[in-house]
Amino acid sequence: MRAAFFDLDKTVIAKSSLVALGPEFHARGLLRRRTLVRAVFSQMFFMRFGANEEKLTKIRESALKVTRGWDHLEVKKLVAETINDVIEPLIYDEALELIDHHLAQGDEVWLVSMAPAEIVEPFADLLGITGAISSRAKIDDEGKFTGEMEFFAQGENKALAIRELAAGRAIDLAQSYAYSDSETDIPMLSSVGHAFAVNPDRQLAKIAHENEWPLLSFTHPVRAHDRKKSHTPFLLSAVIIGVAAVLGGSHQRRR
Repeated sequence: MRAAFFDLDKTVIAKSSLVALGPEFHARGLLRRRTLVRAVFSQMFFMRFGANEEKLTKIRESALKVTRGWDHLEVKKLVAETINDVIEPLIYDEALELIDHHLAQGDEVWLVSMAPAEIVEPFADLLGITGAISSRAKIDDEGKFTGEMEFFAQGENKALAIRELAAGRAIDLAQSYAYSDSETDIPMLSSVGHAFAVNPDRQLAKIAHENEWPLLSFTHPVRAHDRKKSHTPFLLSAVIIGVAAVLGGSHQRRR
């Protein structure tokens, strides 16, 4: 069994899922305006320069402080009510094409994201893929977020979760694929036989060059439900054909 593992933010979608949902959390009284503005500026910085482990750790600690006391069911309800309008329009058409291609090849497809399960799991359902690996926050007996993390899907933790998943589902990682934009996902990319750097930050671009990992450029956000598969742009088709050549070659070797 093969699998394809996709990072979410800036790989499958064009920005941070948490930042995209920020205005909705603010409208429900869960986020202060100052916190929202700070998050937007952080997103602009990371889009330009990327994020390393230290920066992501700071983001995690800040986010945990903000979410302490939030009602778990209220957050799940908010995401369910807004994901189609807020997150879906950010999906890269190129990512959707690749996901469709992997599914057509009989591969399992997984999202692997540091974003919380309350966002990542319903988004995986929206895409119609196999499942998701995501961060999990601790929730107390009253259904409130404690401000602590049960599992943080970042760096080596992503790679560890993928290896555990592969062992339980008989996935051949040497024949599998991974896609990400960030240097923090180098452990994830290194855990499979076919790694692709998507819109990579500077450090990942450097590592990708050293490891001869192909670089992909995703530039066309589109609503999944409005997408017309029969009118794929030439440039997009070229990207998919290039990846398909790798997929097809591996498929023949696997046989």
